[in-house]
Amino acid sequence: MAMKISDILPPFRHRLWSIALQGGATHAVSRLPLGADGKISWDYIDLLHLRESFRDHGLQLEVIEPGLDGQMHDMKLGTDKRDADIERCKQLIRNMGTVGIPVFCYNFMAKFNWVRTSTTTPARGGALVTSYDHALMKDAPLTDAGVVTADKLWENLKYFLEAVVPVAEEYNVKLALHPDDPPVESIQGISRIITNAEAMQKVLDLVPSAYSGITLCQGTLAAAGENIPDVIRQFGRQRKIFFVHFRDIKGTAERFTETFHDEGQTNMVEAIKTYKEVGFDGPVRIDHAPTLEGEDNRDPGYAEMGRLYALGYLRGLQESAGY
Repeated sequence: MAMKISDILPPFRHRLWSIALQGGATHAVSRLPLGADGKISWDYIDLLHLRESFRDHGLQLEVIEPGLDGQMHDMKLGTDKRDADIERCKQLIRNMGTVGIPVFCYNFMAKFNWVRTSTTTPARGGALVTSYDHALMKDAPLTDAGVVTADKLWENLKYFLEAVVPVAEEYNVKLALHPDDPPVESIQGISRIITNAEAMQKVLDLVPSAYSGITLCQGTLAAAGENIPDVIRQFGRQRKIFFVHFRDIKGTAERFTETFHDEGQTNMVEAIKTYKEVGFDGPVRIDHAPTLEGEDNRDPGYAEMGRLYALGYLRGLQESAGY
């Protein structure tokens, strides 16, 4: 029994695939693939090609984590197009199950995904990390969605789960909910509802299923003030941790800075020991690594050398725990 060390990799052959292998990753997390028309695809053949391409390179594709084009914002906002989003999601789950990709990571952050107010915050040795200061967002204008209440989002989430959970059960695909990042009450008038462990438990109880679980994003839940080993025990004992995002921060939900994986506020040694304690054997991907000297910062959190550092650190922790 061991966790499956992974990295988020492009849905096409890329030098990062080899870097991940060289750093010790055995499994891959990827975005939705591109079809023949160059657009993202939910189709069986494109998912099959993606899985086989990773396999031919020595990696097992374990998780689909949609990129910006696959966020299903109409579904989250409850627009008149939400059922089309849900039908595409059902198609994706059916095809993932048939191809043999076992985990679908989704979130319920409406209108936009993770938000930061800086992507150039100096860290150790001049490395660059992302940070968030909610005070800088208090006067930000509303989006074209206007004010979206928490009650509306909970209603839409229940509607979504009632539609897709039966499909996930039929096709043996685990639905892994990622918490809202940052875990604040609202951003630009749009409520955030998955902001702590209590909210994640509420989701699991909303439409109970062996195939409805969580992505345990350590950095988000640490910012929410949660004790990470306690959260691992809470959800691990329920067998509800389907996927882990391994990262850390310093601060609170309203003001935090991301860190190197070895210098945040979470006891990472204790976290790894706790994953072993609860018998977690799923995928864990290194997440939001610093941009190091000599690298460009075009994709904050995902530069190459920071990933390698994080992979080595995670591998060392795993070995030290006998895991």
